[in-house]
Formats: sequence, C-alpha cells, structure tokens
Amino acid sequence: MDFDMRTDRLLLRRWHDTDREPFAQLTADDEVMHYFPAPLSREQSDALAARADAMFDVHGYGLWALERLDTGQFIGFTGLAPMLEGIPGSGGVEVGWRLAQSAWGQGFATEAATAALRFGFDTLGLAEVNSITAVINIRSRRVMERLGMRPAGEFDHPRLPEDSPLRRHVRYLIATPLSR
Repeated sequence: MDFDMRTDRLLLRRWHDTDREPFAQLTADDEVMHYFPAPLSREQSDALAARADAMFDVHGYGLWALERLDTGQFIGFTGLAPMLEGIPGSGGVEVGWRLAQSAWGQGFATEAATAALRFGFDTLGLAEVNSITAVINIRSRRVMERLGMRPAGEFDHPRLPEDSPLRRHVRYLIATPLSR
C-alpha cells in the first residue's frame, strides 16, 4: 500500500534516512520538547524515527514524515499511533504531531492532522480518534479544537513523575468523520 498523501502545502510520506539529522535537531530543541519529559539524544531520536516508520508495516498506519511541497524541507511528523496502555483511550488510535519551530504558527499541524484523520476514518474505518497532551500545552489543545476534537477528560499520565508539571494530561476525542 502507498501511504503517501498530499495536502495543499505538504507531503505526508514514509521516512527517509535524510530525515534523521533534521529530526534529531528538532527533538533536541528545548522549545519543541517543552511539553515532553526531556529533549532526545541522537540515538533516542533515531529510534523514534525508526519506530514511527515501522508502524506502517505493523499497523497499516503510522507517523508520517512531513515535507513542505514548496521547499522540500522536512519539518517534523504528523500521524496516527496506537494509544498507550494504562491511559484513557487505551487500545484506540491517537493523532499526534511534532513540528520544528520554523513550522509553527502556519497551520501545518492542523493541515497534516486533518489528512491523517481522514485516512483514519476513510481508509482504516476508525470509529473514533484520540489525542492527548499535557493540560498546560495550550498550542496543541488549540490544534485539537481546530480539528473538531472535544475534551473527553483529564488524567495523570502514569509514565510521568508525580511532581512533574506535565503529569496532568487531557484527552481529546473525535468520534464522527470530518465533513467532506
């Protein structure tokens, strides 16, 4: 199956070896990783990229590398992933994204996540899709709301320490197909 998708401004595609360096820079950026436990080492970043791409072979969906059509620049990822065990929505599918700072504030996350949701509903036949983030991550929450997702409750993330300001998470949910 060909997993590549195009939007007006983006190519959502499988990962290339050439994505590893800019992805390592992205995941080492303190601002990009502000709502994650810590920036990633190069080894951790490469492993995440490999897992993101391998999901397509395992699940039939995954986290697409994002490439700007106008410049060919790699700007991050957006896509679908299995929800983690032990949190609300476990066993379901999550839509998520992580973009370089240079791509912030331009609507790329919303544009790419809309394409990922359409793939989930139209191709995979999903009944609902989740998204989670730290309660304090207002930027990602705004993207979720622009996607038509609605809050479905808060929870303490079991993989984060009790004293972490990121521990309290919110789950968003969309349970109906996007309008065409």
